[in-house]
Amino acid sequence: MLQTVLLVCGLGLLTSAAAMAVTAVVARATGRVSVVDVAWGLVFVAIAWVSYAAGSGSWRSLLLAVLVTVWGGRLAWHIGRRAVGRGEDPRYDAMLADAPDGRRFAYAVRRVFVVQGLAAWFVALPVQVAAATDEPLSWVGAIGVLVWLVGMTFETVGDAQLARFRADPANRGTVMDRGLWAWTRHPNYFGDAAVWWGLWLVAAEAWPGAFTVLSPVAMTYFLAFATGARLLESEMAKRPGYPEYMARTSMFVPRPPRHRR
Repeated sequence: MLQTVLLVCGLGLLTSAAAMAVTAVVARATGRVSVVDVAWGLVFVAIAWVSYAAGSGSWRSLLLAVLVTVWGGRLAWHIGRRAVGRGEDPRYDAMLADAPDGRRFAYAVRRVFVVQGLAAWFVALPVQVAAATDEPLSWVGAIGVLVWLVGMTFETVGDAQLARFRADPANRGTVMDRGLWAWTRHPNYFGDAAVWWGLWLVAAEAWPGAFTVLSPVAMTYFLAFATGARLLESEMAKRPGYPEYMARTSMFVPRPPRHRR
C-alpha cells in the first residue's frame, strides 16, 4: 500500500504543478493573476481523477472523485462567471504591491502559483491517500457525505442569496445580512471548509486516511484567517454599516445573530 500511496501522491503533485503552470501562462496572457481563483477548484478535480486512475480503483476513490468534481466544477463556474468583465482582484494587487519593477509576473509565480499549487496538493491529500485503499464504505463515510452536503448547501445557497441581493438596485450601498448571511459573514467560506471536512471523513474511514487530518485543518485556516475571510474583511470593514454587521454576526461558524441595537 505504501508504494501506491507514494505513487498517487507523486502523480498528484505533478498534476497540481502542471495545472498551475497552465494557469500561470493564462494569467500572463490576460494580465490577471486572479484567474488562479477559477483554476483553484479545477486543480482538485484533476488531482482527484488522476488519483482514482492511478490508485486501487475503489468505490471510495470514485465517490471522492465525484464529490470533488461537483464541488470544484461549481466553484470554478461561479467564480468564472462572476469575474467576467472585471479587472484584477484587489487582493492580488495588495499581495503583489511590493514586487520589484518589471518583475510582477515572476513575483506572482513564487507568491501565488507555486504556493497555491502546493496548497492544493496538500489539501487534497485525503483524496490521494484514499485512492490507495480498497476497504468498503461504511457509516463513517456516510457521515462524511452528509457533512459534504451541508458544506455544498452553505456555498451554493449563500452565493445565490448574495447574487440576488446584488442584482437589486435598492440594495446598493447596503450590507448583505439576510438568509445565511445573518448567521455567518462568510457562508461560502464556511461551506468550503465543511466540504473538505466531509471529504476527510470519507477518506479517514479507511487506514491511513485518518492521518491526513492536517489537510482540512489547513483548508479551514486558509479560508478563515490567511487568504479568505480575514483578508477580505480588511477592505469590507471600511464600508458603511459593515462594522455593525461584524458586531452582530459570527465571522465563520454559523450561529444565531445578535440582536440589533
